[in-house]
Amino acid sequence: MEEIVIIGSGPAGLTAALYAARAALNPLLITGNELGGQIATTTDVDNFPGFPSGVTGPELYDLMQKQAERFGTRAVFDEVVEVDFKHHPFRLKSTSDELEAKSIIIATGASPRKLGVPGETEFLGRGVSYCATCDGFFFRNKEVMVVGGGDSALQEGLFLTKFANRVRVIHRRDQLRAGPSLIERMSKNDKMHMVWNSVVKQIEGGNGAVDKVLLEDTRSGSQREEPVSGVFVYIGHEPNTQLFKGQLDMDHEGYLIVDSRLHTNIPGVFAAGEVHDKVFRQAIASAGYGCMASMEAEKFLAELEHRGYPGKTDV
Repeated sequence: MEEIVIIGSGPAGLTAALYAARAALNPLLITGNELGGQIATTTDVDNFPGFPSGVTGPELYDLMQKQAERFGTRAVFDEVVEVDFKHHPFRLKSTSDELEAKSIIIATGASPRKLGVPGETEFLGRGVSYCATCDGFFFRNKEVMVVGGGDSALQEGLFLTKFANRVRVIHRRDQLRAGPSLIERMSKNDKMHMVWNSVVKQIEGGNGAVDKVLLEDTRSGSQREEPVSGVFVYIGHEPNTQLFKGQLDMDHEGYLIVDSRLHTNIPGVFAAGEVHDKVFRQAIASAGYGCMASMEAEKFLAELEHRGYPGKTDV
């Protein structure tokens, strides 16, 4: 029987574990297959407070895990494959174990949708990015491309104009899905240019960094190479919530629905980070959510103890 189990090892999960450990809850953190979440795939992190000279994503993950473990967090490399939130204590099944828990914090995050083209994975962190706020600074006075046609693509493209010489927006159609105000802002920005009816077919590079892409015209099928230093992909995110379908309330995109204190619809089950946050998507924001969820879980457990733990019940 665990007092608290945290699912996910990104900034939200590790911060939740730190606070739970400091509260003497002896938390169990199940890492999942992607240690550190998205932050661990980021080469340079310059916007996480406390690191004036910057820090790499893997270094930040390692430091956060060590800090959580210092106070008693038990981090296990495993993946949860089945949950039962219909009974209390909650039941979890991983690839190697089965356990029960009085409270759960879900910090499984979200994954950016990939283009699925050659070179995308190879040049991740070396010209390919899914976060302009994280990586835009490294493309000062360079030329970049943004792939997508929605609000996020234009918002991030406008942000990139602070650094890049030119930002080209690659869109498969001849009409944007973004809102009118963003389209107007883009049209007035001399650094932004639309490339209509085009898709990225391949990302190429030399000396370990992106230097060109292969574009295909969606009407004629003709292909052409274009020089570029960075490719920012904004074709949507997918929350990692498939495991909880039918058990927790979600919106139409699959993000967990929580109240202002990060409670899900099941008492004792909390969510933190990009598993519910589809607005900010920043490591520091996720860490803050992890703190909040852990503090709420501690209150839930304290109340459970005060009432006298009833044992196994239906939720």
